[in-house]
Amino acid sequence: MAGRLDGKVAIVTGGSRGIGRAISVALAGQGAAVVLAARTPATLAEAADLIRQAGGRAEPVVTELADEQSIRNLIRVTTQQFGRLDILVNNAGITHSARLEETRTEDLDRCWAINARAPYLLCREALPLLRQSSAGCIVNISSVVGVKGYRLQSAYTASKHALRGMTMALAEELHGTGIRVHVVCPGAVDTGMVGNVRPDIRKEELISPDEVAELVLHLVSHRGNAVVDELHIRRATSSPWFG
Repeated sequence: MAGRLDGKVAIVTGGSRGIGRAISVALAGQGAAVVLAARTPATLAEAADLIRQAGGRAEPVVTELADEQSIRNLIRVTTQQFGRLDILVNNAGITHSARLEETRTEDLDRCWAINARAPYLLCREALPLLRQSSAGCIVNISSVVGVKGYRLQSAYTASKHALRGMTMALAEELHGTGIRVHVVCPGAVDTGMVGNVRPDIRKEELISPDEVAELVLHLVSHRGNAVVDELHIRRATSSPWFG
């Protein structure tokens, strides 16, 4: 049976674990070749093996998203291996918990570098390839804190607001080009990062990475007249509209 993404090529940052890994597996399961970008070779290899064992195509690329040259190398490898790019998922992110007055400049800079600057640069570097696609798509994974704010998360919140704002501006710039730009704002997902930051939430109440991946798959595979610009994904037990 043909997949919805047969012949497509995708880049997923933070693709070796958590939400990124689930997205990578979902895209590969529908026929896309997936370029996995992350810092750790071991987890990258595990994720790539998982996709290949299921019959998919995966290309792991060790990438330091705080380094502009590493981002350019990611695009270079994608071009060399596949000669095209149809889907870019900026998923990688880090968090930091502290009162604003106790947040070190280096912690703020790291949040900005990974959560906001890296997606900005990667979109810029990927656009020449995406413009060659008949159905190019960018999905930026922001957060509930890209819409609202939480105490002790000022650096993280600022960076995710920036990512969401950049997505909105880029969507306007690319409107009419055939490249669609989406932002996804999940609440608490069952990942190691959320487990460290929000140990107060019971594990059984957390959103699963596969649930987020299923929704991202819809965004990148649907090309009808209805366009979803932004998805807010909350836990079933939390208040509607991120209340």
